[in-house]
Amino acid sequence: MSLSGALSNALSGLTANARAAGLVSANIANASTESYGRRTLGLSSNGAGTTGGVRIDGVIRHVDAAILSDRRQSDAALANGDSLHAFVSRIETAVGDSEAPGSLANRVLAFENAMIAAAANPAATQRLESVAYSANALADTLRDLSGTVQQARTDADRSIAAQVTRLNDTLVRIGDVNTDIVAAQAGNGDTASLLDERQRLIDSIAEIVPVRIIQRDRGAIALYTTGGGVLLDGKPSVLEFSPTAAVSPHMILSGGPLSGLTLNGNPVTAPPAGMFGGGDLAAQFEIRDIAATGYQAQLDGIARDLVERLGPGGPDATLGATDPGLFTDLGGAFDPLNETGLAGRITLNALVAPGGGGSWRLRDGLNAAGLGDVGDGRLLQGIADALTASGLPASPALSPVSRSFADRAADFTAAVTGDRVRAESAKVYLTTRNTALSELELSTGVDTDQELQILMRIEQQYAANAEVMSTVDELLMRLLNI
Repeated sequence: MSLSGALSNALSGLTANARAAGLVSANIANASTESYGRRTLGLSSNGAGTTGGVRIDGVIRHVDAAILSDRRQSDAALANGDSLHAFVSRIETAVGDSEAPGSLANRVLAFENAMIAAAANPAATQRLESVAYSANALADTLRDLSGTVQQARTDADRSIAAQVTRLNDTLVRIGDVNTDIVAAQAGNGDTASLLDERQRLIDSIAEIVPVRIIQRDRGAIALYTTGGGVLLDGKPSVLEFSPTAAVSPHMILSGGPLSGLTLNGNPVTAPPAGMFGGGDLAAQFEIRDIAATGYQAQLDGIARDLVERLGPGGPDATLGATDPGLFTDLGGAFDPLNETGLAGRITLNALVAPGGGGSWRLRDGLNAAGLGDVGDGRLLQGIADALTASGLPASPALSPVSRSFADRAADFTAAVTGDRVRAESAKVYLTTRNTALSELELSTGVDTDQELQILMRIEQQYAANAEVMSTVDELLMRLLNI
């Protein structure tokens, strides 16, 4: 080998060593950076007819595609489970524990106890007022619970709108990065940083909807949902959704005023089923259209049970068939065909409003012409008996089993608690799985100990190449001195 060939070989080695050392430095600096792919230098020997040495083929970015895909699916499932758990926990907090003051069960118990106490001494105005206050508090609690459920639906609707906007914006950015990667590869440029950015963008939407990646030519990708929806293939798709200012109990998706999703102008099956199922977007649709409407229906059934137990045909013989009872539908009589949303409209009859001076009507009858026998507690006892009597519900939303009113409220409280426990168990599992996959992904990423070992080898190779150059320089100097 000639001296110039040896010098060329050593110089190519030094250049590769310097580039490799820079990659090691970048790897260590970004060891904890999300979406960063570990880099190594692609090298090959110069071909025949050259003086030898090494050629830099480019930067190689290392990512385990299978683990990355599993982690993204786990991200979507965890976001779904976390949103559903947060929703059920919100409802459980509003319903309250059976023993907690102000809870639904506690309000029912307070109303029943007040009624029993008044029946024992019907002449005591204070006890009659206590019945009015406790009845009014029970109606308030039902309305508050209905409001909480509808606010949760409204919040879910707004979250859907925000996620659709974020998804559309991110798909456009992924499309732009796709174009940049294709251009960089065509010019033999370094695409590692662009690939990092694309991975980060995909990760940012993986929680919204589970995604599947298909490789295309020249480094481009197509992006699909795991349900088969096209998010990006050549150009980004466009999702559309129309938010609602405030969701009310009568608003439904099927044939109602609530918006569904469209993909490139075509309606798609509303999550949680269909091509957009599985992520946080699906969870918000499930909250808005399934879970919350189910709770609302049960609350409406409980309110109907209360209204009808103490309405016409009940213990108060002064009520006509069309008169509002002790509990009313916004002051009027309840129409069985208008059960939806009743829990948000139920009110205590204004004739016995607390502090209004009409509490004697609880003893003598809502439509009594005047004061009766102050010692007659039959109506009060009748009301108490109507509350504790077991009967089948008229509402189709309630279980068709015989229950007292207190049992109805207790069943609802227990059902919500059970839903929360199941949602929490699912969330714990999903969190554990996601953590395990994230740790597995990190284990295939940058290992700082390994990078330092590589750096030591680079230093040794650098020293060897430098020694060759020093020897060649010494030989050249001797030749010049001859």
